[in-house]
Amino acid sequence: MNFLAHIYLSGDNDLIKIGNFMADGIRGKQFEHFPEEIQKGIILHRSIDTYTDSHDVFRQSTKRLHEKYHHYAGVIVDILYDHFLAKNWEKYSDEKLDNFINRFYRSLHENYPILTEKTQDLMPYMVKQNWLLSYQTVEGIHQILTQMDRRSKNISKMQFASEELIEFYTEFEQEFTLFFEDLKQHSKQKLLTL
Repeated sequence: MNFLAHIYLSGDNDLIKIGNFMADGIRGKQFEHFPEEIQKGIILHRSIDTYTDSHDVFRQSTKRLHEKYHHYAGVIVDILYDHFLAKNWEKYSDEKLDNFINRFYRSLHENYPILTEKTQDLMPYMVKQNWLLSYQTVEGIHQILTQMDRRSKNISKMQFASEELIEFYTEFEQEFTLFFEDLKQHSKQKLLTL
């Protein structure tokens, strides 16, 4: 899953959300240097990623993209699934999406000293361009995929994946809806053990 889902699946604790959000840049046991709640978020993030990668429905979505995008297919589906979460947000939360996102941005600012350097560098762009809210539209997803393609020096060709999103929109949305129910249960159970 991508940023929005990781934050959403973290429950109400701001530090768990932050740990889950910045976990990709933290290798091995480096997480042990962070406060306990941040550590929980990092562990939750790793559990979500492992569960996602092995889930049959998620794999069904990636299969549709694999021939063209190879090992980037999973990254692309993570982003496409965030689109369906943002688009259907009211099914998953009573809080308005923009309020949820603004609260998260505020918590990043309030906890700035404990963020990784990578997260501190990323934050101004993310907030200014409001990446998380942009996930609601196909155009927003296209922009995110284009930015990620640039970071791969255009090797990934991810900028073109919005074409598959449009072509297989119904299939991707149905797969997301099925998969996300399972992932919510998994995440809830994992949080209880942390």
